[in-house]
Amino acid sequence: MSTVGNPANIFWHENPVGKAEREKLLNQQGCVVWITGLSGSGKSTLACSLGRELQSRGKLSYVLDGDNLRHGLNKNLGFSPESRTENIRRTGEVAKLFADAGLICIASLISPYRKDRDACRALLPDENFIEVFMNMPLQLCEGRDPKGLYKLAREGKIKGFTGIDDPYEPPLNCEIEIQLKDGVVPTPNEMAGQVVSYMEDKGFLEA
Repeated sequence: MSTVGNPANIFWHENPVGKAEREKLLNQQGCVVWITGLSGSGKSTLACSLGRELQSRGKLSYVLDGDNLRHGLNKNLGFSPESRTENIRRTGEVAKLFADAGLICIASLISPYRKDRDACRALLPDENFIEVFMNMPLQLCEGRDPKGLYKLAREGKIKGFTGIDDPYEPPLNCEIEIQLKDGVVPTPNEMAGQVVSYMEDKGFLEA
């Protein structure tokens, strides 16, 4: 007998406490800040810096880090295109729940395929999905190589590595783009400030 339930027998159960009430309690608006970019582009650095800045302002956030998720929720997934799609789908669904809870969910993943990121955006009202593109040159990311993965990919020891032998599809209409300024990488505080300024302008930091 199949363990998968018949969708016809599954019903949505409404909670008497809604998102608006939770947001009022937290004095913020639940949303997803989706940080995408090449390995070594600074995604995790921005996520952590942003989380600290929001915390200092009394705002509740939670970081979903791509590597961390592969230790638990996504530990049974590989790096084939199909597995990457499922990795992003699961993360998007979790991020949606955090946003519905009234939190500012910061998702930090390479998320190389545009269609997968767009599918996550479609889970929420469009204005509640803030796509942040870490637009850093491949040469810079590879020069950093904090995990030694580019070196392994160049040696052929890792196959399907984004930016080397698997494509990265940059966003076409992201809300925020982080890039070099006069050839210099912005500091973590500067990057976080850029995101926070956007969120303030859009009213996310108040209910």
